[in-house]
Amino acid sequence: MQTAKRLTKRIIESVLPPQKGEILLWDLELKGFGVRIFPTGRRTYFVQYRNEFSHTRRKKIGVHGLITADLAREEAKKLLGEVAKGMDPSKEKQNLKTKPTMAKLANDYLEFHAKINKRPKSYKEDERMLDKIILKQWESKKVEEVTMRDVQLLHHGLQGTPYIANRARALLNKMFGLALQWKWISSNPVEGVIKYQEHKRTRWLSDQEVQQLYVVLDIYHNQDVANAIRLLLLTGSRRNEVLGATWDQFDLEKGVWTKPAHSTKQKKMEHLPLSLAALNILQEMQETAQDTYLFPGKVSGRPLTDIKKAWATISKRAGLVDVHLHDLRHTHASHLVSSGLSLSIVGKLLGHTQASTTQRYAHLADAPLRHATELFGAKVTTLTKKEA
Repeated sequence: MQTAKRLTKRIIESVLPPQKGEILLWDLELKGFGVRIFPTGRRTYFVQYRNEFSHTRRKKIGVHGLITADLAREEAKKLLGEVAKGMDPSKEKQNLKTKPTMAKLANDYLEFHAKINKRPKSYKEDERMLDKIILKQWESKKVEEVTMRDVQLLHHGLQGTPYIANRARALLNKMFGLALQWKWISSNPVEGVIKYQEHKRTRWLSDQEVQQLYVVLDIYHNQDVANAIRLLLLTGSRRNEVLGATWDQFDLEKGVWTKPAHSTKQKKMEHLPLSLAALNILQEMQETAQDTYLFPGKVSGRPLTDIKKAWATISKRAGLVDVHLHDLRHTHASHLVSSGLSLSIVGKLLGHTQASTTQRYAHLADAPLRHATELFGAKVTTLTKKEA
């Protein structure tokens, strides 16, 4: 151990490195401030102090040459000032190392929220988005280090796919909301990040396209798949609701399908009246049914889960362009609205809990308006008609 009245560049560099071990060069002017000199010639500034338990602690300030003695002295004064206030700079650094990362937040989100509150499909979608997008950039980043700017940059990077960008934003918002509840952060960095405008699909089948579809369904080799598609169109239900349906959900005498809460998007039990066309299909299917599921899968005890490939073949044969399976639900709703049925009734049939969800079909509900305007138009024509 050596001392100097005041550590300066000249004094620090005048001390020869030891052959082994280290030399501590102390500043007598600022108690606790010093330099460690290693056999390699490396010299590092540090500050030494006693914490609240009277344990000796050291905290590195910087490497000589990268910072000057004067800058190191100023930093040492700040650190010693913190010690005087009862803080422990060394402990603060240790705490930073143990603070949760985004990988930890993702894991806890999946384990304590998604696995409990989301359906398996939604859980898998969150897991995939975390792996492919969010953790790909932020896996080792501390949760509290993520800023609104970081979220904006990630969101902006996905602007070419606004739907995915908004789903990533929604996922992050929920994750940081949980982190806020767990006291990991003091504010949510997603707040203030504006969602992109999403353009909902408006594709639905015309009368002629429905006819074309049924021609192909009638001759398709797998009538289980054909019936699933018919029921998607006739009930306006979601794919997982139809494919996962069991016979005990149906009262064919009363013509009602009771969808259990766990199968619906809103997680509420729904009672759907069935049309005669849908009932005829179900009654015919029930005559030969040998499973609890309407559409049993290849694995015993499990339903059919995917008909995308079959739909691609069927829609191509029917000459349908840019039609997704979910567009059958839009077709069901669109034809009902354009036939004069109110948006509120259609919303109930679709299982919408908010009227705003059904508003996407509002532009089709013009039959009553057209009738009303024709009434006045006819009256004006009569009033202004010139006698021959």
